[in-house]
Amino acid sequence: MSRRLIVGAIAIALLVGPAPAWAQRDSDSARLERANRALERWLDQDVAFIITSDEKDAFEALTADEQRASFIETFWLRRDPTPDSIENEYREEHYRRIAHTNERFSSGKPGWMTDRGRIYIIHGEPTSKEGQVQGGNYQRTIEEGGGMTNVYPFEKWYYRYLPGLGNNIEFEFVDPTMTGEFRLALHPYEKEMMGSSLSSSMTMREQLMEDGDERNRAIFDRQQGAYQGTRIGGDNQFDRLELFTKAFLPPEIKFTDLEAIVTTNLSYNLLPFDVRTDFVRVTDETVLAPVTILVRNRDIAFQETQGIHEATLNIFGQVTGINGRIAQTFEDTITLATPDALFTDSLNRSSIYQKVLPLSPGLYKIDLVVKDVQSENVGTINQRLAVPRFSSEQLTASSLIVADLIEPVPPRQIGSAPFVLGSLRVRPSVKQEFYQDKELYYWIQIYNLQVDENDQKPSATVETLITRDGREVQKIVETTNELSGAAQQMTLQKMIDLSDFELGEYTIQVRITDNLSGEIVSQSSDFVVQEPLLASR
Repeated sequence: MSRRLIVGAIAIALLVGPAPAWAQRDSDSARLERANRALERWLDQDVAFIITSDEKDAFEALTADEQRASFIETFWLRRDPTPDSIENEYREEHYRRIAHTNERFSSGKPGWMTDRGRIYIIHGEPTSKEGQVQGGNYQRTIEEGGGMTNVYPFEKWYYRYLPGLGNNIEFEFVDPTMTGEFRLALHPYEKEMMGSSLSSSMTMREQLMEDGDERNRAIFDRQQGAYQGTRIGGDNQFDRLELFTKAFLPPEIKFTDLEAIVTTNLSYNLLPFDVRTDFVRVTDETVLAPVTILVRNRDIAFQETQGIHEATLNIFGQVTGINGRIAQTFEDTITLATPDALFTDSLNRSSIYQKVLPLSPGLYKIDLVVKDVQSENVGTINQRLAVPRFSSEQLTASSLIVADLIEPVPPRQIGSAPFVLGSLRVRPSVKQEFYQDKELYYWIQIYNLQVDENDQKPSATVETLITRDGREVQKIVETTNELSGAAQQMTLQKMIDLSDFELGEYTIQVRITDNLSGEIVSQSSDFVVQEPLLASR
C-alpha cells in the first residue's frame, strides 16, 4: 500500500472514529436541547388547544424526561376511545385536523394558529358551511335585519350540537384584511364594508324605522321572531362573548388533578378508604372486575344547607398493564345528602361506590384516587391486580363475594347498573364486617359443570362450611337436584342468619364437587361478626 493511501486511511479513521470527550459533551447537550424543544413544541403547538390547564401545570412541574414521556403517553391514552386496540383514534384524528387546517386555512401563519383552525381542531368538521369567500353584494338574512349590503369575504360554520355549548351553534368568520385570514366575528355586522353607501348598508329594520311605518315594523318583527335562528349566543353580545370563550376551551376531561396524582406517582392518606376487587367470567378473553370502594362518612366533610347535610367525592381510577399501557380509566362523582335528623346516625355508617371493569386476563396495577371536594382531602391506593384466566374446559368458579345485600333488580337494570351481576344486585361487604343482628349473603358462579348425556343436566354437590379457629360452626350441603337453574354455568346465592353467631372472626368456604367429572373447586373468604350498631354506642 502506498504512503498516500495509508495516510488517507488514517485521515478517514480520524473522521469516522469515536468523537473526543468535548465533542461528545457537545453532542449530548445538543440532543438535550433538541429534546427540550420537542417537548415545548408538543405542549405549545401539538396539544395547545386540547390540553387542560391542570394537565399543563402537571406537565410543566415534571423534571425528568421519563416522567414527561410517561405523561405524554398517558395524555393520549386518557383520550383513547378504544384503549384495548392498537390504534389511538383520538390522536390520529387530532393530527389529521392539524394537517387539514395547515392545508386549508394558512394565511401568512400556519392554519392551526388561525381562528378557523382552532375551532376546527377542537370541534371538528362542521355540520354545514355557507358564505361568500369572495365578498361583494350580500342579501342579509331576516335575523340579520334584511336588506342589501357589501361584505368582506366570510364563512358561516354550523354545528348541530357541540358538547358544553348546546344545539344549533353557528360561528361566523370574516376576512376584513382581504388576506385570507378569517377571524371569528363577535357580531354579524362585522362582515359589512363600512365604505358602502348609506342606502345599501341600511338594514330593512333601519329603513322601516326611518319610514316610521308602524305596521311594516310590526310585520318585520313577527317575521324575525318566526325565522330567528339559534346563532351562538343569540343577539346578546355578552352571551356571544361568553360562548365564544367556551368554544375555545379544551374538550372537557374530568378530574385531571386526580389523574396528575396517578401520573406522577404521588401518595396521599388524608382521606382513608378501603377497596376490594372481585372477578366474574364473561368469555374466555373477558373478565368482569367489580371494583368496590368504601369511605367512612365520619371521614368526609359535610356542609349543611337548609337542614340537608351534603358532601361530594370525586373518584378517579386507572388500570395499567405490565407493559405500561393503560387498560381502563374511570372517573365519577358521588353526592351524599342526609337530612339533619338522620345526620348523626349517618356518621356511624359508610358510603360505597362500585365500578365494573371489563378486562382481559393478565397482571395489572390499579391506581385509585378519592378526593373530598369540601375539605380537599385526598386518599390514594395503588395495588397489584391479577385478573385470572377462567378455563373453558376445567371446573372453575368466580370470586366468592360476601355481601350485606343481595336482591333482584328490575329487568331494565340487568347488566347496566353498579352492583348488578346478572339479574341480582350484589353489594359486597368491602371490609367483610357484619352486624350480629343482620344477615350475611354470599354469591358465586360456577363454570363448566359436566352435563349428563341423557337428561342434559349437571350433577354436583355444594358444601358451604363456616369455621371459627378451625372449628366447624355451620355446614350446609346441597345437590344440583335441590338447586333451581342448575346448568353448565350456575349461580349460587345464599343468606346466612348471624343472630346465633358469637362475636369474632370466621371463614366461609364454598366447595363444589362435580359428580360426573370428579373435579372439585372451592373459594373462601374471611368475615367478622360484630355487635349490633345500636349496642355498640
